[in-house]
Amino acid sequence: MEASCFSQNVLLVTLLLAIAVSLVESQGTRVGFYSTSCPRVESIVRSTVQSHFGSDPTIAPGLLRMHFHDCFVHGCDASILIDGPGTEKTAPPNLLLRGYEVIDDAKTQLEAACPGVVSCADILALAARDSVVLTRGASWAVPTGLRDGTVSQASDAANLPGFRDSVDVQKQKFAAKGLNTQDLVTLVGGHTIGTTACQFFRYRLYNFTTTGNGADPSITAAFVSQLQALCPQNGDGSRRIGLDTGSVNRFDNSFFANLRDGKGILESDQRLWTDASTKTFVQRFLGIRGLLGLTFNIEFGRSMVKMSNIEVKTGTVGEIRKVCSKVN
Repeated sequence: MEASCFSQNVLLVTLLLAIAVSLVESQGTRVGFYSTSCPRVESIVRSTVQSHFGSDPTIAPGLLRMHFHDCFVHGCDASILIDGPGTEKTAPPNLLLRGYEVIDDAKTQLEAACPGVVSCADILALAARDSVVLTRGASWAVPTGLRDGTVSQASDAANLPGFRDSVDVQKQKFAAKGLNTQDLVTLVGGHTIGTTACQFFRYRLYNFTTTGNGADPSITAAFVSQLQALCPQNGDGSRRIGLDTGSVNRFDNSFFANLRDGKGILESDQRLWTDASTKTFVQRFLGIRGLLGLTFNIEFGRSMVKMSNIEVKTGTVGEIRKVCSKVN
């Protein structure tokens, strides 16, 4: 009888252990994943980003955009970093991404400190957070434990949100990744830092309407003149313009104030104010009276964590790349 009970207990313990292992592998990432295997990972990434930021502050929005573009294609798996013909890097929406050298630098240091332990995907996620902090945004705890993907195809970048997308299309693209309308408005708010090129919005300034040569009516008249001076009709399409006029280098909620004032640069951004389903969230970030307010910095961190768990690769899925630009 005792032997029977003992064997049953052993079986039960074995079963519980198997379930526990399965849950750990399926639950994905967690804060402090490298606390034992590579305890200096966050400080190494942070100091690397700080070093590059010190000589080029525009690297911050570059790293934030890169993380976003990575996560929207097969999840946050660093597939955006892989070199080669026909990879995600070569897709039109990704041609102007920058900051690859920061990730490579951090990876080199981490390989020296903890060989084969830290994924490129986690480095990119941490670098994006550190970029927000360096531009005076709030920090958040980044769950780590992501694995690197082994596939990178330019055609897969077709589902990235585009600068001409309607709100309905934007909502569909975000919903396909498990992100709701609030996440959409929050994450687009990342445009509070960084720039875009004239070629991506100049069409809004000239011959936008079918009735004549007028500008997009959703842009306030005085601002149209300012933008036309910066981006002449036949001028340099690669000239860079701040996405958040008056606060291009600071992570704050002024981006939403610009949308309210008809000063959104990208058409897809300005539409967040003209569409009722997204306007409410813009207003809440601005603290409009009568609406339950939202704190942009806090919500941004929450939505970034939510985004980082899109189609997450953990456990034995994927790999830990030795070099971020090459599949092992």
